[in-house]
Amino acid sequence: MNKKYLLAIFILLIVISIFFIITGNKPAQLSGSNITFLDDQSNTEENNYERAIGRMDFVFPGDHGAHPEYLTEWWYYTGNLFADDGRHFGYQLTFFRRAISDQFVESSTSNWASNQIYLAHFAVTDTASNQHYVFDQISRGSAGLAGTSVEPLFSIWLKDWKIVQLADNIFQMNAGSDDVKINLTLTDTKGIIYHGENGLSQKDSEIGNASYYFSQTRMETTGRIRIIDEEFDVNGFSWMDHEFGSSTLGSDQIGWDWFSIQLDNQTEIMLFQIRQEDGGISEFSSGTIIFEDGRTEKLEVNDFKIDVLDTWQTSDQITYPNEWGIIIEQVNLKLEITPVMNDQEMNLFFRYWEGAVQIKAKLNGEEISGYGYVELTGYAQSMQGVF
Repeated sequence: MNKKYLLAIFILLIVISIFFIITGNKPAQLSGSNITFLDDQSNTEENNYERAIGRMDFVFPGDHGAHPEYLTEWWYYTGNLFADDGRHFGYQLTFFRRAISDQFVESSTSNWASNQIYLAHFAVTDTASNQHYVFDQISRGSAGLAGTSVEPLFSIWLKDWKIVQLADNIFQMNAGSDDVKINLTLTDTKGIIYHGENGLSQKDSEIGNASYYFSQTRMETTGRIRIIDEEFDVNGFSWMDHEFGSSTLGSDQIGWDWFSIQLDNQTEIMLFQIRQEDGGISEFSSGTIIFEDGRTEKLEVNDFKIDVLDTWQTSDQITYPNEWGIIIEQVNLKLEITPVMNDQEMNLFFRYWEGAVQIKAKLNGEEISGYGYVELTGYAQSMQGVF
């Protein structure tokens, strides 16, 4: 059969699948190709959405919730936890919201119709057994299947995966499959941390190529993890990011390296560097230091240096950085960052590496340790035209 004809059939099937999941006419599953197509559709309507321009006056719990006037949004939780015997676990639970062109729902009379798609990624790293368990879910943002609420406090859910705010600084988290589950309570100890300029994080020179970005960088965490037929009481620390906007990367940017660092001296550090097609690093790469007392200091691209010390390759020859040395001269800090295990790749609707890391640091010559998470995108595929 003619290849062009096959391609036409394939594209038609994708369009039909998207129509069904948005309008609610029948169940449908989305593949990576569908997600890319959805993104292409929403990209054509960027001008119909607000862009991250200027200062936003955040109010909580309202701004913990969804901002549908912006195209893209995510709520990102990671943590490093320990059982009573010292066994280490890492976890990631991320909810994504993506607006879809209204043309798919305008003609639908179904109560299930929605122009909002939610997907969630969940992973647990069991360091002792060298296992990384990965799961995902997707749904339309209607009929109670997925969404957020801020009445009376914040909650977000996708089917049976959910985070519920119990009090001003306490959150309950539940996610999992039949074999791997987490049930955790997170208590924020530092409050909301704003990145960039009062929460406006510029990613490119074009006005509006930015996001609103805030975090909870040290959340005391207790609860239980189940893996296959074992259950563990765990405790440790989690990190939350909430970010939203309508366009972020510039046309010459392909991905980013992002670091969340929690040191034992109660200091946290967020860093990201945006990588360009020509191999360079964007001048809009930046970071934030959060001191023990909650004070913050913004880092510009020239305030830190990230060196890749080692790499790791997947079975299909995708190469990711795998060890880093970071220097932040203005606070006399040197960091050595190493994954707790190599294979923490998230090969789902879009492909990236997201993993727990161990940290050795020297601050003014004093040795400090810590844990964190690293996110690497744009190595298996450019993030242009992807979620």
